[in-house]
Amino acid sequence: MTRISGPTYYGDYLELNKLLDSQHPKSKEIGNEAHDETLFIIVHQVYELWFKQILHEMKSVQKIFNAPNVDEKDLSSCVFRLERIKKIQGLLLGQLEVMETMTPMDFLEFRDLLVPASGFQSVQFRQIEIMMGLKTDDRMGVDREYFLGRLDKKDQKELLELEKEESLLKLVENWLERMPFTTFERFDFWKEFESTVNAMFDEDENVINENLASLSESALKIQLDNLDATRNTFNTLLDENLHKQLILQGKRKLSRKATLNALFILLYRSEPILHLPFVFLRNLMDIDENFTTWRYKHAIMAHRMLGTKIGTGGSSGHAYLKRAADTNRVYMDLFNLSTFIIPKSKLPVLPNELENQLGFHFRG
Repeated sequence: MTRISGPTYYGDYLELNKLLDSQHPKSKEIGNEAHDETLFIIVHQVYELWFKQILHEMKSVQKIFNAPNVDEKDLSSCVFRLERIKKIQGLLLGQLEVMETMTPMDFLEFRDLLVPASGFQSVQFRQIEIMMGLKTDDRMGVDREYFLGRLDKKDQKELLELEKEESLLKLVENWLERMPFTTFERFDFWKEFESTVNAMFDEDENVINENLASLSESALKIQLDNLDATRNTFNTLLDENLHKQLILQGKRKLSRKATLNALFILLYRSEPILHLPFVFLRNLMDIDENFTTWRYKHAIMAHRMLGTKIGTGGSSGHAYLKRAADTNRVYMDLFNLSTFIIPKSKLPVLPNELENQLGFHFRG
């Protein structure tokens, strides 16, 4: 490694003169500085610094998953980088508690000076959402022109260009589709799985019918209706056409093949070669959950600070933030896999040759 001439000085390396001279309260400019505006600025600046680090980690994961194959050692790196993002998210959530040391009256001392600035205009957070897989047109109940209109032309162009690239959601879908284990020589796992599931449903129906005497007519109908509903739910995954219909309706995002392979990973996660993929998928869900929690806590804080006032960016404030927390989840398909989990004791027995492969290596 080439050495830099001269010693490295702490303050110069971190450019502290620049960093610590970047807090300029608007209230100070008009000669009546609001004490808590400095806190408000610093908290949001720290958010943006952590967003930058999250983007740094996500870009590295995207680069790895953009390759034709994902090696185990690279998947391990991705798992650790997603773990780092989760730790950062813990800090983001903690910062809300610092912000809440400011009272609503303290905030009102400088709030009007911020109009029309808004969290809407955090380009880095928009980048994170897009890279995860949440594009502008995927946002429920949001007008595209209004949403993008909060940004200047340069930022709009940057985000729209980013939306043309494959998101992490799409790259993970491609990776899952390449998993080879569910069809092995003459063994078709999904046919075995479907037979097992149908046998379980038939057994449940027999139990209900055996207890006819102890059930009222209405109770019997409820149990049979619930059983039929569960059968139909499983059919939406096992039937290609039904799954495609849900994708067209916007109720699912991942292809059927990717979804089935993700389910296989969850069902057989104790197999050595599937444990790391399982942890990777779990981390994606954790990150999605953490951002949902952050949005929700942000909404509660906004309600506490502003009541039902309109946000500085012109949105409905607390109401918009709460709706975003409910609708802006990216990896719902992974969360919904639990719907199709069956007892471990009921899992189809895998052929010995396949068991041996699961004990060694897998390149997706």
